[in-house]
Amino acid sequence: MFGMLKSMLGGSNEALSEALRNGATIIDVRSPGEYAGGHVAGSKNIPLQQIPDALGKLPTSKPIVFCCASGGRSGQATDFANSKGYTAVNGGPWTTVNRAVAELQEEGK
Repeated sequence: MFGMLKSMLGGSNEALSEALRNGATIIDVRSPGEYAGGHVAGSKNIPLQQIPDALGKLPTSKPIVFCCASGGRSGQATDFANSKGYTAVNGGPWTTVNRAVAELQEEGK
């Protein structure tokens, strides 16, 4: 059950950091209005209901980090992407992903 909750609400920080180090595409699955209220710089906004159609346009050569407000919707997107053969990580809340990106940028300085 704990594994299912982690998948739904955000994976490990280690998996998130590794995906980001490997050049992950960051996809925010919230609505455009939510995204406009704040998002990870450089992320793409693809609302959850559009993921099935949009996934085929994303590169399979690098991981995908999905994020949203709490980790629930991004968990659904992650499970779907992984079932289609993508390497996807549930980053959980966009603020968590934003913090992880900032930490990696600090490491690179």
